[in-house]
Amino acid sequence: MRQNRVDLPFPAIGRFAWLMGLYAENFERIARWVDLRTAPLGHYVSTVGDGLDIHLEIVARHAHTVELRLSYAMVDPLTGAPDPSAALRAYLDSRQAEATHCYVGRHWQDVLGLRPSPQAMMGHRLRMNSFLSKWLGYLEALGHGAGSLQPGAPPQSITRASMTNA
Repeated sequence: MRQNRVDLPFPAIGRFAWLMGLYAENFERIARWVDLRTAPLGHYVSTVGDGLDIHLEIVARHAHTVELRLSYAMVDPLTGAPDPSAALRAYLDSRQAEATHCYVGRHWQDVLGLRPSPQAMMGHRLRMNSFLSKWLGYLEALGHGAGSLQPGAPPQSITRASMTNA
């Protein structure tokens, strides 16, 4: 049974406010890794000795946004794309960062169709950005961050063939 909001001991947070909070939290977590305003475009690798290097690519910089890609050095054997991965957009003026999609080539239209309801779109964004927040927190707990992030090259040694033969 749903409680009346006036009976709650604290104000209930709406889905939109929750999403904006996730965006702000994601920005702060990413900003602890790299200075989004000044870091040059390119590929960075974070290694902490657990065998699962993290790849962060600063793809594009615009007046108020930075586009990034975050992934492990693992490749999906079916697509050859990094998996898991997340495409991110950081808004420098509002200090927010969102996961725009969490799988290469899968935009919201691919997942939800061309005319999703606002509730479906909000739910999708909440799931993607909750995933990103948890993933960034997990990586931070392992020791990934500014101290372990170094300029590097995209992984060349992992191919679809090496993944299927393993």
